Amino acid sequence: MKSEQSKLISVIIPVKDEQDGLVWLHETLIKSLKSLKPHSFEVIYVNDGSVDKSQEVLQSLKPQEKISVQIIEFSRNFGKEAALSAGLAICKGDGAIFVDADGQYPVELIGKFIEKWQRGADVVIGVRDKNQKEGFVKRYGSKAYYSITRQISEREVVPKSTDFRLVDRKVIDEFNKFKENDRIARGLIDWLGYRRDYVYFDANERKFGKASYNFKKLTKTAINSFVSLSAVPLYISGYVGLLFIFLGTGAGLFWLIEQVILGDPMRLHITGTAVLGFVILFLVGMVLAAQGLIGVYIARVLNESQGRPLYVVRQITKN
Repeated sequence: MKSEQSKLISVIIPVKDEQDGLVWLHETLIKSLKSLKPHSFEVIYVNDGSVDKSQEVLQSLKPQEKISVQIIEFSRNFGKEAALSAGLAICKGDGAIFVDADGQYPVELIGKFIEKWQRGADVVIGVRDKNQKEGFVKRYGSKAYYSITRQISEREVVPKSTDFRLVDRKVIDEFNKFKENDRIARGLIDWLGYRRDYVYFDANERKFGKASYNFKKLTKTAINSFVSLSAVPLYISGYVGLLFIFLGTGAGLFWLIEQVILGDPMRLHITGTAVLGFVILFLVGMVLAAQGLIGVYIARVLNESQGRPLYVVRQITKN
């Protein structure tokens, strides 16, 4: 069990075009953190290339007693995963907790995360029971995502687990050793292992603005997650190829026996051209699917081999 003495806890908040809700979020967060004595906090906002007035609003936010405010401003948009990584790279806390800027994570539950952390958990994961006004595609897409992830991941993945999580200092130090650019923070944290515990919550309804994670971005995140977690998708394409080989062989034998040897007793009138067409169609589809999957992995190799930085910081300021 970790000591219950005063700890410094970093709160890392990626921000992308959230000017309307930042003041409300900050005030709500400060109110919650003030009640969590005797701990002190550093709130780190990471402005991920916002094109609205988010930076101006962030610079106007005031620190409080035992609660400092720091702002990392990116030179452009690098993505949420880069923003979380930047926060973890600069934070000084004994632990760090991730909070989204849209206000959907109930910050009043931070105390429960800290309690489970102090009881010995190295990673405390927020698991969403329910999401207000969650669309059909996102709801069932999420179920499919976690179902596939659980099958291919080397670690147990709890369905509906989120980025709303607290990680211990030793987890932060190990995370900061990762070098890859195409990353999913929660996937890497799960890969690290350590003792885990869970906090279940109902997500709040978004109060301001619109979600920046559209279907295209969610799909890209899911693909990156699958590819980064495992090489199983590459094996799957091979297995599917073998399946089509067996199906093609079986279809060929059926055609040979039914049409040629038995003289078409079922009166199917299957021509050789039709059989050849179906075989070619299946094989071409398999080849293209396998090439596309291999292309995803090659693209990741290219991205990593270029050695570009994960993000570029324009400035770091303290309020």
